[in-house]
Amino acid sequence: MPLALVALAITAFAIGTTEFAAMGLLPQIAHSLDVSIPQAGWLISTYAAGVVIGAPLLTARTAGLPRKAVLVGLVALFTAGNLLCALAPNFAFLAAARLITGLPHGAFFGAGAVAAAELVAPHQRARAISVMFSGLTVANIVGVPAATLLGQHLGWRAAMLVVVAIGLLGTVAIARLVPQLPAHPGAGLRSELSAFRSGQLWLALATVVFGCAGLFACYSYITPTLTEVAGFADSSVTLVLALFGVGMTIGNVIGGYAADRALRPALCGALLAMSGALALFAVTAHARWSAALTVVLIGMAGFAVVPTVQTLVIDKARKAPTLASATVQGAFNVANGQGAYFGGLALSAGLGWTSPTLVGAGLAVIGFLIAVGSWIADRRAPVVVGDQPVAAEQVGATL
Repeated sequence: MPLALVALAITAFAIGTTEFAAMGLLPQIAHSLDVSIPQAGWLISTYAAGVVIGAPLLTARTAGLPRKAVLVGLVALFTAGNLLCALAPNFAFLAAARLITGLPHGAFFGAGAVAAAELVAPHQRARAISVMFSGLTVANIVGVPAATLLGQHLGWRAAMLVVVAIGLLGTVAIARLVPQLPAHPGAGLRSELSAFRSGQLWLALATVVFGCAGLFACYSYITPTLTEVAGFADSSVTLVLALFGVGMTIGNVIGGYAADRALRPALCGALLAMSGALALFAVTAHARWSAALTVVLIGMAGFAVVPTVQTLVIDKARKAPTLASATVQGAFNVANGQGAYFGGLALSAGLGWTSPTLVGAGLAVIGFLIAVGSWIADRRAPVVVGDQPVAAEQVGATL
């Protein structure tokens, strides 16, 4: 794997740290800026809004530019946004800065995934994408706990400034290590939008929206589940969440290798495993050791989906992959909101702290069924050989 992937992973680490560390720093932010914790929670929503807005907008605006220049520019914008956060004089300014910080998130991962896939041989694409996303998973093991601890002792602004430093490192690393990657011939907004004529692309996005919502239905309420059901002390939750990050990292690697060998089976298998792990958690959450072990399994199965679905989208939007790849990040954020919503409905109905994980298991099954249906439809789709459409099975196409 080329060193350029390490440069992409460094930036992914910074993005993962700034996205999730804000959740652990909400009390400090609320006290510092004289707002309530629920009000401070809007900082998470404004970041997510930035991701959803920025992914298609920035990707469309930069579609015709050389990809290396685009990546450097996106990381620079992300770093500037974090600097604005660290210098925010009041809550409104901080919320606007969080929106700016979220804008390049989806566009970076979209362009970065395409670049990672082009830096290696075709049979290594999913593994290359998983290397880039490893920065995001390692952030949940090291970056988020460290930023939270730093913010608790030196203030949340200090944590933001550390992310700024990592962002600067990522900018320099990409500028020095990533080779020149010219834009695709004929790249532009019209070309990128043409990829969305593919029904397979929409099915892949639907797989993310429903399948990954299962993961977020559980993760959104995992802290009270661990404390109220498993009996963990508040001080121990951070360690268990770090174990979740370990599972994510392992699953990311496994998903990359499996997708390079058999893309569709890897995706369907990961979704089915995620559903099983989530359903199991409703039982194992009643003991600390089994709860911690299942949290690792959920992280493994949940994040094994990421390199598989990202590779599938790039494959199905081969002539114009960048916008489609960036849209996957928007789909993940929709899944995040949807999972938290349906999990919250179960809690509001008085079904208990383990009910969100059962809701998540059901959502993962829906994602699995969409993935299987997409696979079947793809196998039946005709492949053009010469001037004649022929069934994929007849030409031995690998789908």
